[in-house]
Amino acid sequence: MLFKETIAAFIATFGFGIIFNIKGKNLIFSSIGGMISWIIYKLALQKTGSDIAGLFISSIVFSAYSEACARILKTPVTTIVICALIPLVPGGGMYYTMYEAIRGDMNKSFQTLATTLASAGTLALGVIFVSTITRLISSARHRYMEIVDKNRRPY
Repeated sequence: MLFKETIAAFIATFGFGIIFNIKGKNLIFSSIGGMISWIIYKLALQKTGSDIAGLFISSIVFSAYSEACARILKTPVTTIVICALIPLVPGGGMYYTMYEAIRGDMNKSFQTLATTLASAGTLALGVIFVSTITRLISSARHRYMEIVDKNRRPY
């Protein structure tokens, strides 16, 4: 079952990438990112039993993957991270929030809304966490290289 879901995540991400006008290697790597995000989510969900924990772990992994691919492919990180995020977007949660509101069950609607917002917020936190760590490392590396270059220069 996981294999079929993983292939579906790849295809869905590939399709979104085409709509998002991603081409060539970037499209393939973005689609692989979507596949990775889904695999990690399902495995983390199985291990932790928590949807939020699974989403957070998955968002950290696909964000790290996206950062690495962006450096290798020399493309903006958002190109890959947005596509990798697609299989995890809680679109169904928004649908059911509106469905329950239209049915008139406001308690169920607010409950579903809270769960959906928690899921979306968790995904955002994971992406922000990895992005911040990456920027800190990059900034420290640049400062270090400036110091090394300064010490190498003849006076």
